[in-house]
Amino acid sequence: MTTSLTLSDSQQQGGGFDRRKILTGAAALAASAVTMKTASAASVAPLGQTGAPTTASPPLPLGPLPGARYPDSRLESMKKPKVSFGPTGFPAFAGTMAVERVATGFRWAEGPVYFAAGRYVLFSDIPNNRIMRFSEDDGHLSVYRQPSMNSNGNTIDREGRLITCEHSGRRVTRTELDGSITIIADKYNGKKLNSPNDAVVAADGSIWFCDPAYGIGGFYEGIKADAEQDKKNVYRVDPKSGDIKMVVDDFVEPNGLCFSPDEKKLYICDTGFTDGPDNPSHIRVFDVDLGAGKLSNSKVFADMPKPSITDGVRCDTDRRVWCSVGWGDPNEDGVRCYTADGDLLGKIHIPETVANLCFGGQQRNRLYICGSSSLYAVYTSAQGAMKP
Repeated sequence: MTTSLTLSDSQQQGGGFDRRKILTGAAALAASAVTMKTASAASVAPLGQTGAPTTASPPLPLGPLPGARYPDSRLESMKKPKVSFGPTGFPAFAGTMAVERVATGFRWAEGPVYFAAGRYVLFSDIPNNRIMRFSEDDGHLSVYRQPSMNSNGNTIDREGRLITCEHSGRRVTRTELDGSITIIADKYNGKKLNSPNDAVVAADGSIWFCDPAYGIGGFYEGIKADAEQDKKNVYRVDPKSGDIKMVVDDFVEPNGLCFSPDEKKLYICDTGFTDGPDNPSHIRVFDVDLGAGKLSNSKVFADMPKPSITDGVRCDTDRRVWCSVGWGDPNEDGVRCYTADGDLLGKIHIPETVANLCFGGQQRNRLYICGSSSLYAVYTSAQGAMKP
């Protein structure tokens, strides 16, 4: 049974509700809301390109890549194998395995990080303004966060919290265990950062990140804006005070970075070639004084074959260095693996430009590779150092 609501005359006119006052108040509130909305729209910048998935054509097929067999010909050793069962000296080979496409449908996949506790990989889809989550236990793909402020590089700290570099936010943030977001860095010397790109966390809790200008160069991967920093630097955030200190200022475009397993070396990519043909396309390595928060003795660790660049790098437990390759010769698209001395051991060929990579899996032996529109994976005979 439905009971209607009826107001008495006294409620309508004098003793209770005054309809004219209610209507007048409602109008005032509506006008106020419009004014507040207009003011907000005028003062808050848009969040960047959001929610434009690639649905015009069928997605790329998942699973082992076409023509895959054991051993996979996409694993290229720089040394001629002495036996037929895999490339000698190149730890990408792990027996009955091949390069797989495990997820697809992105515009520009970047910044992967593995969360062992949940057995999932988080990675950015920068133009679509979202962070994706790939669960390796059942292959499920989902959106972790949207909008993500055009997130790029992601890592994890020693407390299991997500650290994210944001293009349109022009900041580095930490996602707390309760889901709230803390701003770690958004200014240096009172001026906005350019567009933080990648980050790594040391054992003492310090956060090191690079700050090129890619995220403010246009509206596709961020918000177009003028740079406020005179240089494109690498910074360190003190774990106790939160103070931000510049540690390197002579990069053209600093990009991906990672520590060696003992944290005595820091590898940093320079993708300055994107700004001009005479600029570098290489990885530099520094000696690290972790306690003092200083870098020294810079040298070129590995040159990339121009016009290709590398903007993602990781180490394994044997101090080998794995890096992404893309943007140039399609025959070089994929991953390269170097010894700690800088000798090239081998390549993993991927049919798309590769931006970044990380080790994952319960044994830290599965390499996840962000290749443009897709996420790839391959089991290796190496184990990732798994230090952010």
